[in-house]
Amino acid sequence: MGYGAIVIGVSSGGLNALMKILPSLPENYPLPIVVVQHVSPRSDGYWIESMNRTCGLNVKEADEKEKIERGNIYMAPANYHLLMEKDKTFSLSTEAKVNFARPSIDVLFESAAEAYRDELIGIILTGSNSDGALGLRKIKEEGGLTIVQDPETAESPSMPAYAISTSSVDHILPLEEMANFLKTLGESD
Repeated sequence: MGYGAIVIGVSSGGLNALMKILPSLPENYPLPIVVVQHVSPRSDGYWIESMNRTCGLNVKEADEKEKIERGNIYMAPANYHLLMEKDKTFSLSTEAKVNFARPSIDVLFESAAEAYRDELIGIILTGSNSDGALGLRKIKEEGGLTIVQDPETAESPSMPAYAISTSSVDHILPLEEMANFLKTLGESD
């Protein structure tokens, strides 16, 4: 099956988890990756610049109406919900927090599921709340591939555990295996 995009949701302990996965992907990786990391509303985005220096793919904040393209890892801006439109562009929203968060993983995942249907890969990593569980279930309902970090390898296991209890996920992987698994998915495209 050909995939069109990957969405990743992460919270507490997320930067460490992302640094174990994203720098391992080759610069010719064929799928765009979109990440919601729960950050402070006052975050200056320095962590994105730092990550861009260590990754082969371009790491950037997603912009309003920006076309989603391969070769990029897009990060949700602080204090904005990030949505994917059916025309494969982004939109930003300042609507109310969802699961006490803005950006919310559920908001991204649900909109991405509608845009990409069965061509979407959804991933939940470490985190300390339930954000992302309902969105991951929506991805599964639309025929997408769902992956959750093994809670035993998560710095904060609540979010992965909640996602597993809410939906039947396709793969539960230790953090150390995630990058290689994503590389094999990219090879099949």
